[in-house]
Amino acid sequence: MGLRSQNNPIAAYLDVFSKTGTDAVSPAPVPVVTSGLTATGGVISDYAEPGSGNIYRAHIFTSSGAFNVSAIGDYPANVEYLVVAGGGGGGYEGGGGAGGFRTNQSGHPLATGNPGFPVTTTSYPVVIGAGAGGQLSPADGSNGTDSSFGPITSKGGGGAGRYNTINGKPGGSGGGGYSSGGGGGSGYNPSTPAPVLAAVPLPSPYGITQGNDGAASAGGGGGAGGGGSTGPGGKGGIGARTDIAGPSYPIGTPGPGGSGGYLAGGGSGAPGSASPGSVPGPDGGGGGRGYYQGFSNPLVNGVAATGGGGGGEWAGGTGFQGAGGSGIVVVRYQIGQLTATAKATGGSVSFYNGKTIHTFTNSGTFAAPPSFNETIEYLVVGAGGGGGADWGGGGGAGAFIPGTTPLTGPFSHTITIGGGGTEGVGTNSPNGGGNSGDQTVFGTIITATGGGGGGGEQVAAKASPDPNGGSGGGSQRAPGGAPSSGGAGGTYGNPGGNYDSNPEGGAGGGGAGSGGSSATSNDGGIGGTGLEIPSTFRDPKAATSLGTPGPNSQGYWIAGGGGGGAYSSGGPGSGGGPGGPYAGAGPGGGGTVKGTAALSSTGSGGGGGGSNNDGGRGGSGIVLIAYPS
Repeated sequence: MGLRSQNNPIAAYLDVFSKTGTDAVSPAPVPVVTSGLTATGGVISDYAEPGSGNIYRAHIFTSSGAFNVSAIGDYPANVEYLVVAGGGGGGYEGGGGAGGFRTNQSGHPLATGNPGFPVTTTSYPVVIGAGAGGQLSPADGSNGTDSSFGPITSKGGGGAGRYNTINGKPGGSGGGGYSSGGGGGSGYNPSTPAPVLAAVPLPSPYGITQGNDGAASAGGGGGAGGGGSTGPGGKGGIGARTDIAGPSYPIGTPGPGGSGGYLAGGGSGAPGSASPGSVPGPDGGGGGRGYYQGFSNPLVNGVAATGGGGGGEWAGGTGFQGAGGSGIVVVRYQIGQLTATAKATGGSVSFYNGKTIHTFTNSGTFAAPPSFNETIEYLVVGAGGGGGADWGGGGGAGAFIPGTTPLTGPFSHTITIGGGGTEGVGTNSPNGGGNSGDQTVFGTIITATGGGGGGGEQVAAKASPDPNGGSGGGSQRAPGGAPSSGGAGGTYGNPGGNYDSNPEGGAGGGGAGSGGSSATSNDGGIGGTGLEIPSTFRDPKAATSLGTPGPNSQGYWIAGGGGGGAYSSGGPGSGGGPGGPYAGAGPGGGGTVKGTAALSSTGSGGGGGGSNNDGGRGGSGIVLIAYPS
């Protein structure tokens, strides 16, 4: 195929930007016209990459063919690729593993180690691997078929196991096992010999190991972004997201929060009975759901052109085991450049989704000339509090304050980024509560106070310095056991957790999304959840540098509470919510281990220290500002 999504991409982008109104105050973005490769094959999509202004051409292959290069242009003759193999079939009772996911796309979290691809004027074969066929129970699932782009090959997903007979199979991602103890297959191990690419070592990552099933349950197949979970009816592993085909995510399926572009999700395992009421589907990536009596068969199959694994068949059934989804290959290269000029100065400047974004992780100045007349969107986050010492409480998150305001130039606003609160220091006597984080200031517009420090042994936890400020630190043997308060009923922060008895671990610090948990027995309390930064600032290229993953496995989470430290042999509290660490918050220390420091530029709290040891420092604050480009 050779279908073009736009016959004249340069003219089309001029049309788009001419409607933004930016030329009323500054020149509209101008394309720098050069030439990229001349190539054919697949469905062609031309687009401007948000943030960089690079104009790319993507060739999308959902069936086998060839990428034919007839001329080399002005840009370096390197292409970026995505190669996803066919998904494994569901079994009796596990879910099929997703096809292998390989990419060298710049900035993608799974690109590490994948080789570059310089091209010449020749033809490169593209093979799209088929998903494993669905079968009637009882049977084990088959592996999906490999996909390839020239010498780059992804392994097919592993087939799921068969009840009491066959474990899940290894593959790009491994297939889920059967119930009654059947193990799941493993994802591809880069040390395994790969004769298909003997001259080109297969780098990591190639696929993620599936989740093993429980003692009496059927596990989900593995996905490119995570392992499957235990059952019965275990959820398939989440896939991986990519915008290599364009910022509108024209390939893949929705993932957490409805966001698109997910591929290579594992199939879910089957439930333990014919009519369980509900079966969890994969989080994203095209995996099928586990089948039970009366369920719609098509939803059991992996989605075509995603590499998703097939869903399993319920225990005791003789019905349908899901087929794996076919694979996909995308090849892209640069063909032009759009230039845009920021209307203001200060911080790190980027362009995303029609907005100019200024990111301040260090103190500076946000300034603009008289021509500036925009309503800005901002997020101002105070610094996190430090964790307390000696099975201390976790530090509270800094105030999380989003908003909008009109600004007219000229102006010069000083940006002051708050430093994280220092940790409490452990001794064998009543000692060190953590210190509160510093405030972050956006000129005269808004001030976000820091989070409260976690309590130390017989030292009260600290509230945020301002009653309308950040989250409070977690308590640890504070007089009366009262938790420290957060800001304005959760408007900008939440209280730290309580301390109930002696001995006991430290409580969790409050987060921007919820309060910290109280300590239980010898275990430290869990830190409060953080929040995602507003969608305006979620440039996919910043996903690995702005915030950290949260409970939904996405990036951009900040302002979580620090976990409480454990008493004696107890378990430490996780930072940023159950199952963390999330949002850059520090976990507590277990045994005699020091609490973990929160990550910089997150405003999260540090973890409380273990017995006779220090807490962790809080994370520094951040300021984000955006306006129309």
